[in-house]
Amino acid sequence: MNMPFKLDRIDLKILGQLQKNGRVTNVDLADAVGLSPSPCLMRVKRLEKAGYITGYGAQIQLQKLGNTLMVFTEVTLSDHRRDDFSRFEAAIRGVDEIIECHLVSGGYDYLLKFITQGVNHYQEIIEELLERNIGIEKYFSYIVIKSPFIKNYYPIESLFGRQKDE
Repeated sequence: MNMPFKLDRIDLKILGQLQKNGRVTNVDLADAVGLSPSPCLMRVKRLEKAGYITGYGAQIQLQKLGNTLMVFTEVTLSDHRRDDFSRFEAAIRGVDEIIECHLVSGGYDYLLKFITQGVNHYQEIIEELLERNIGIEKYFSYIVIKSPFIKNYYPIESLFGRQKDE
């Protein structure tokens, strides 16, 4: 991977557009960001090579496949040495139903996001994790009732497109 380079506003627009529609044609992308197709494609290739773009994928409408349950779980570890965190993270990395893991500050150590077939499935996973003795002292579960919206993209231009002195 090449060393990252300074992004300009057009690079940020390209990233913003691609994360919203990774299948956009180069011609449409170029039009959306105000470039001609050839320089746009060169920028996309440069962004890929530098590691700013790590892949492309399909967004799935999970509800069409069947009923699922989303659960956020706060996890507190019993010990807080570096090895304890590493052991926990290694153990949960292989659990397919855990789709996000965040080490956080505050009243607990990790925030996990699960997607399961239901409450019983979630409970089976938690019990299995507890039996593996990976350092979980306590956990609290929050079942998602409704998700009014989920954004599958970052506000790149809002975060990084403003001048520092604005």
